[in-house]
Amino acid sequence: MPLTSTRAPRDPVRRLTSTLYGYAFLEECVLLYPVYALLFSDTGLSVGEISSLFALWSITNIVLEIPSGAWADAVSRRLLLCLGPLFTAAGFALWVLLPSYGSFAAGFVLWGIGGALASGAMEALVHDELDRLGAAGRYARVMGRARAAGLIAVMASMLLAGPVLTWGGHLAVGAASVLVCLLAAATATRFPEHRTPPPGHDRWTAALRSGLAEARADRSVRGALLLVPAVTAVWGALDEYTPLLVRDTGVADGTVPLLLLVIWAGATAGSLLAGEGERLGTTGLAVLLAVAALALAAGSAAGTPSGVLLVAVAFGGFQAATVLADARLQHRIGGAGRATLTSVAGLGTELATVAVFGGYALLAARAPHGTVFAVFAVPYLVTGLCLVLGRPRRARPGLSEEASPGTAAGDGAEAV
Repeated sequence: MPLTSTRAPRDPVRRLTSTLYGYAFLEECVLLYPVYALLFSDTGLSVGEISSLFALWSITNIVLEIPSGAWADAVSRRLLLCLGPLFTAAGFALWVLLPSYGSFAAGFVLWGIGGALASGAMEALVHDELDRLGAAGRYARVMGRARAAGLIAVMASMLLAGPVLTWGGHLAVGAASVLVCLLAAATATRFPEHRTPPPGHDRWTAALRSGLAEARADRSVRGALLLVPAVTAVWGALDEYTPLLVRDTGVADGTVPLLLLVIWAGATAGSLLAGEGERLGTTGLAVLLAVAALALAAGSAAGTPSGVLLVAVAFGGFQAATVLADARLQHRIGGAGRATLTSVAGLGTELATVAVFGGYALLAARAPHGTVFAVFAVPYLVTGLCLVLGRPRRARPGLSEEASPGTAAGDGAEAV
């Protein structure tokens, strides 16, 4: 009997986390990711046409980010997590069954819709369910592991895409990608959800107004909203250029994927350690960003294969900081617009990422990739400095900020 009473409270948490980890893995284990540019090229698209597809994808995400978050506050979040992979699967099916510029464009729109539906909904569902179970303090650890599962899935898709492409061509890769999306949708049906939208929030416009009103009224929420894109956007954009950075170290093209796996392994380790990082407090997060920034600058500027190890350390730090920034935001939100505000942060990240892409293009025209990476370490030093300067001075007498109970628990008591 004592054994049963001890284990029973953990079962709902275990169901939630196991479903989340499975969903996160399936969402990223898409074999098309590493090779879809090859599909576009083999179909005869020019570089300009391919770039326009990427732009269409970004625009779709930007336009739908906030409305989809508000919808997630008005309806079942589990439903949206089911629908998202289905839209993505439809887009991938179009790509391989009817390869043409029009189909690729329609597929990117469907993929953008699918991503927007899940954005904000997943974080809000997980936090609210953990809070209901009295485990909200575990949010950063849980989401860190979920992101690690997604990164492992990315590495698995990188390893599997080549052999599957050789065996069955783009059709086989596309079929596997559609299948994994369908499995993700099926997995989403296992998410527990015990939330009922409050009266008056059954329309997405009301949920949107409620979420934005909380951001206007609470300075700490606004600060947390700004911190998410400040931490996430730069390294998220730099990730797209890591193959070019690695190739500039002088290694053979065949070695580039192996060194990329080292970088991904660093990011995965950062995800797994994010839960422990929540104990750091504001000053600790600032130090984490500064150390990661210095590692990025030193590793990329070195221009050697060994420097990639420092880049991996940097990406691990940035990944951990990304999880912690999301946790800060979730702990501060007290109203019913959790998914809405999470999507506002997502929109900020999308816009900042586009700005980084533009800045990178300008700098790369005049400097090698290692130098550009080093330059983009500076925003993280600035963010860390802003965290320290904006740190509250209201800890209890005799307690440092890091030792205060609210900070240690990660309840978001400190202001950004």
